[in-house]
Amino acid sequence: MQRWGEPRLTTDVDLTLLTGFGREEQFTDLLLTHFRPRRADARQFALESRVVLLEDKAGTSLDIALGAIPFEERAVQRATPWQVQSNLSLITCSAEDLIVFKAFAARGIDWMDVERIIMRQGSKLRVDQILSELRPLVQAKDEPQILSQLQAIFDQYLAD
Repeated sequence: MQRWGEPRLTTDVDLTLLTGFGREEQFTDLLLTHFRPRRADARQFALESRVVLLEDKAGTSLDIALGAIPFEERAVQRATPWQVQSNLSLITCSAEDLIVFKAFAARGIDWMDVERIIMRQGSKLRVDQILSELRPLVQAKDEPQILSQLQAIFDQYLAD
């Protein structure tokens, strides 16, 4: 959000680790040896939900998605460096991919984030890419209203 939308105070870090299918246990177990789990059942939760919930030494929450689907692979391939400070660079997903992740999650805060990204990025956004990536995810989730809600936001902020 800090790169593409309106910065907001957040105390967690969201990451995607491409594990593919079938290697989730290996990656989860390795992560759990280096970071504190945020749940007693962190390993089981990760293997069921494909998200490892951890905490670093400073107490920062880490949400590590175990990526495997083609969209996640493409999002990682499209990720680019972002110079945060003169001595600090982070690799972040594109604005378009962030919209897809946020719209798919479809929580209230996510929709607010989607609006902020669209307001800030405006006509620079590749709307066709967003919709083509989101459509199959929405079909799999069987929540077509996600596309309708996103289209309404596009109409509101990107109207000519």
